[in-house]
Amino acid sequence: MSTSTTQPPLGSASAALIHKAQQFYTLNYKPREMILDRGKGARLYDLDGKEYIDLSSGIAVSSLGHQHPKLLKALHRQSRKLWHTSNVFYTEPPIRLAEKLVELSGFARRVYLCNSGTEANEAAIKLVRKYAADKGRDPAHREIISFAGSFHGRTLAAVTATAQPKYHQGFEPLPPGFVYCSKFNDEAAISSMVSDKTCAIFVEPVQGEGGVVPAKPGFLKYLRSLCDNVGALLVVDEIQAGMGRTGTMFAYTQDGIVPDVVTLAKALGCGLPIGAMLVGEKASETFQFGSHGSTFGGNPVMSAVALEAIKILSSKQISESVQENHIIMMNMLDSFNRELDMFSELRGRGLMIGAELKSTYKGQANAIADLARKEGVLVLIAGPDVLRFLPPLNITKKEINRGLLRLRNALVKFKADMPHAA
Repeated sequence: MSTSTTQPPLGSASAALIHKAQQFYTLNYKPREMILDRGKGARLYDLDGKEYIDLSSGIAVSSLGHQHPKLLKALHRQSRKLWHTSNVFYTEPPIRLAEKLVELSGFARRVYLCNSGTEANEAAIKLVRKYAADKGRDPAHREIISFAGSFHGRTLAAVTATAQPKYHQGFEPLPPGFVYCSKFNDEAAISSMVSDKTCAIFVEPVQGEGGVVPAKPGFLKYLRSLCDNVGALLVVDEIQAGMGRTGTMFAYTQDGIVPDVVTLAKALGCGLPIGAMLVGEKASETFQFGSHGSTFGGNPVMSAVALEAIKILSSKQISESVQENHIIMMNMLDSFNRELDMFSELRGRGLMIGAELKSTYKGQANAIADLARKEGVLVLIAGPDVLRFLPPLNITKKEINRGLLRLRNALVKFKADMPHAA
């Protein structure tokens, strides 16, 4: 069955706007050549009226799709009351949000609200260093360990915590005190690095940008024990994997651990910019007046929407839907692979799925994703060799079926254009 909606030529309005973007934007992004105009649920429409099934969610952000009625209601209600005060004053929505995050997490005692995942990780970097300093550790004993393939943000400290050299190039000198474990999911590799110099380990339960690679069973527990042995803090970066994405509200709960710090963003605001750092008992008093801050952090409008979002995302209905749709998507992708033989591995948790291309198609993930767009489905990549799927958590089974059939059309066309790969 074909559901192709192959891309027509760009309309004049779209072409003109793309030209302006290329003229006036800095060159650090390379968007697809389309102008998205509106969305509803798991469907998006461009300025020329073409429909797309959204299997990307704005990189795991729009986890309740587009224009969710309860989020719209929360947005409109708060926008008519108060937009901004700064943190010189209290407002109600961020207080309610912090309370809810503490309640849902089960480990947190305090919450710092900010505007993005990078900011949440920056706060965590400062927190673990301050915690070590308060314990009497000199700067040489405040090292942070992260893993090859990790991604923790783009500001200078967060990008240094990101153990991928391609993100470092040209931005040296980088801040000192960060060391990298060369192998994720390898107990021997990490145990040889942890010492009394270590103040924290940063880890993602599922590496997103690194290829959608889940932590293997028991690995986070092993990190927990290593941290406990040397008095270090365990920081779990759930910016992409959290908020129900992997089938539970927080991914770390699947690993049976109690973290010291968890960082969140992306789906927390379901499209509006907000981030959070959750802090457990051990470091709950580390930040004192003047330690850190954010002009916009805890904005009442963003907080009001986030509070409504997490009420929905933490529901049993969403959790069950994620688990059911994981099976559906994996089965469909597996059937495509048995037909076309293009993937070496399908992996992930919940609705965070990666399809790694076989060596024959190495480096072609971006080209396939662009061809998929022309077929009417939006997918992401995780490096040059992995297609990444992050659909809305409330996507319907019909939308999954339609979107993945459009992907199949793209795969068939891509393979047909590479006769040597047949």
